[in-house]
Amino acid sequence: MLLWLALFAVGTAFIGLPTSDPFIAFGWLWLATIAWHSDQPWRRHLRFLRDWLPICSLLVVYNISRGYADNLFAPHVTELIAADRWMFGGVTGGDVPTAWLQRHLYEPGAVQWWEVAVSVVYFSHFLAVPTVAVVLWMRSRPQWGRFMRRWFTLCVAGLVTYFVYPAAPPWWAAEPQHGALVDVQRISTNGWEAIGLHGAGNALNALQVEASNPVAAMPSLHTAFALLAVVFFLPSLRRRWWPLLLCYPLAMTFTLVYSGEHWVIDVLVGWLYVGVVFVVMGAAERWWSRRRTREDDVTRPGPPDRERVPDAPARF
Repeated sequence: MLLWLALFAVGTAFIGLPTSDPFIAFGWLWLATIAWHSDQPWRRHLRFLRDWLPICSLLVVYNISRGYADNLFAPHVTELIAADRWMFGGVTGGDVPTAWLQRHLYEPGAVQWWEVAVSVVYFSHFLAVPTVAVVLWMRSRPQWGRFMRRWFTLCVAGLVTYFVYPAAPPWWAAEPQHGALVDVQRISTNGWEAIGLHGAGNALNALQVEASNPVAAMPSLHTAFALLAVVFFLPSLRRRWWPLLLCYPLAMTFTLVYSGEHWVIDVLVGWLYVGVVFVVMGAAERWWSRRRTREDDVTRPGPPDRERVPDAPARF
């Protein structure tokens, strides 16, 4: 594992963060499973390819399909600004939360210490859910199946929404060619410069410019994935640990709003999607379990008939 960490650090420093291609991200995770179970035979390690290649292919299709959403309709943005102002205008003086946070915390030309944390949290979106999925794959395939069903249902729901309701994020609304509707900067990658990871920051910047979908603001799947990775484990943990785990989706929320990546309304809708997905998938799994139980009861052979014993003669 130390060797893997060293290779990952070198790759991140010189090549960039594994964010643009699911095959690269899961390649690093596959190497991590090999390092963690280095005593296992190669047959076990090759099962990873069997189980994950179809999933990586589906993720690539999802990424490509998402990129076509901005070519169909004009993106929505004014109603998102109105929603954020309606919810927080009394606190922010009539401004959107992103502009208010940057006005109080952001300093052009300087990188604050919290912006390093913001960049790290923002990047964690690309590895948090895949890492959770891989760990579950190693520990419990039934739990892995439950998690993957929720993850893909959430992806499909988000993708459908991007086509039905394309929405632009704050950084898009701040650009002059779009009317400069708000005064914000896109600063989600600023923190990498402060810690010397210029390659990581440049890779993310290139990804944001070339591969990002500018109308994928609603819902915020960044926050939805962060909440998914936490909520899935809450039923199996003591409640005293819940606040600690929930710090992650809250940190992701602050990161996305402060850095200009999402409106608050995007985050709230992302949370709603997670709740709906868990309710729907939970009901579907219970229905499927009951159906399988009934089928097993029908097909399971009953106990063998006992040889009938003649009734004993009556005694008077």
